[in-house]
Formats: sequence, C-alpha cells, structure tokens
Amino acid sequence: MTAPSEGSPPQRRPQQRKQVLLRLDPLVYEALARWASDELRSANAQIEFLLRRALADAGRLPRDTGPLPRRGRPPGDAAS
Repeated sequence: MTAPSEGSPPQRRPQQRKQVLLRLDPLVYEALARWASDELRSANAQIEFLLRRALADAGRLPRDTGPLPRRGRPPGDAAS
C-alpha cells in the first residue's frame, strides 16, 4: 500500500450503497411488489422510495442526500 502524496487531498472512494436484510410478512411483500410493479420499480427501489418519502415528511431526510439512483437503461440520444 502506498502512502498519499504530501500536500494532495486524500482520494475519496465513491460512497457505496448499504445492503440491509429486511424481513417482511409475505402478504406485505406481495402488496409492495404489486405496487412497485404498477410504478415500474423493483421492490427494492419501491422500499427506498417510500423510506425517503417518510423521512422527508418527518423532516429527517439529510440535506446532502443525493437523488434516487436512476435504474434501467440510460436515456437514448435525442438526435437519433
């Protein structure tokens, strides 16, 4: 491992997303999965969407929280 150069700022790694094991009642999961499908999201993305909305409504979402990551294919070139 090499030491950082003198005077240069330390390199920051991109922040990785946290993995969480979540145990849900099967009927709750099925309802969540149907809702997610209706909104063209995965169950995981739906859970994160709902948690962020609940945090924002409670005034507890940190200000420096980035937007939800975009899922799926990148947008196509509008010129083509």
